[in-house]
Amino acid sequence: MIIVLKPKITKRQEAAVLKEIKKLGYRPHIIRGVERVVIGAIGDERTQHTLETLMTWPQVENVMRVQKRYKLVSREAHPRHSTVRAGDVVIGGPEVVVMAGPCSVESEKQLMKTALAVREAGAHILRGGAFKPRTSPYEFQGLGEKGLKLLAKARAETGMPVITELLAEAHVDLVAEYADILQIGTRNAQNFQLLVAAAKTGRPVLLKRGMAMRIEEWLLAGEYILANENPNLLFCERGIRTFENYTRNTLDLSAIPILKQESHSPVVIDPSQGTGRASLVSALCKGAVAMGADALLIEVHPNPAEAWSDGGQQLTLDGFATLMQELKPFAAAAGRS
Repeated sequence: MIIVLKPKITKRQEAAVLKEIKKLGYRPHIIRGVERVVIGAIGDERTQHTLETLMTWPQVENVMRVQKRYKLVSREAHPRHSTVRAGDVVIGGPEVVVMAGPCSVESEKQLMKTALAVREAGAHILRGGAFKPRTSPYEFQGLGEKGLKLLAKARAETGMPVITELLAEAHVDLVAEYADILQIGTRNAQNFQLLVAAAKTGRPVLLKRGMAMRIEEWLLAGEYILANENPNLLFCERGIRTFENYTRNTLDLSAIPILKQESHSPVVIDPSQGTGRASLVSALCKGAVAMGADALLIEVHPNPAEAWSDGGQQLTLDGFATLMQELKPFAAAAGRS
């Protein structure tokens, strides 16, 4: 860390800061300028006590970190791209992975029809919500365990791994029993005890970005997964809340190159939640693939007009099949299949 002392402090004040730095386990390196003294505190910020408390000292002007606060998710810790496996599907490799299915599991007929159609169109992983976080307590909250059992049945029928959302610590074991990937939604993106519990299942964890979360906060939330000995982390950009109301959220595609620069974990894009408008999903999928996204998370329904949740952002079965064909040249241009 770098400690900048205020100008015109006494030797005794400077010595007190040096003593505290040593006490906290760092080795100070002094740089004397014309007006100020700058101290480089050499040590591992991951294991040593933070020096940011020195900001409360009257002789200290500023304390700055050199190392990033997120350690395990960073490129510094792992320079090469990581991959995550769910069943036979590898996310983060040369192939762009598509996760598709309904926003909510509504019935066996609805789910099976969707699952078979998206598999036929080329999807790799089946998505579907069994537990649904809804803004209003009067809206459909999901089928719960019945929905999980239907997802497991669809997996057996299609061979596709399953991703579904985990809402509460009380459901961790239940959801992990049925799901191949645990999804942590935007409302729980900083529910750190839930993140720890999800990580400890050993299942891959897809961490959606909080609706008002800065990228550093998102990376630090991901750190909870890796810090609990689960290397299978996926970051999912699903749109953030801005002043714009034409779309449900503002899908931040700039997050793709930023995360690729900062982290080794695969990046997933959810254009359905990202805009809330089915008419925009295709264009944003193409943009995401061209920018290097490792996977897409797309909502698909046999009849979106009759969907029990978020019908306006779900593609029809035919619309999804068309999109899968249209994505091929974009994947090829990005050096992917």
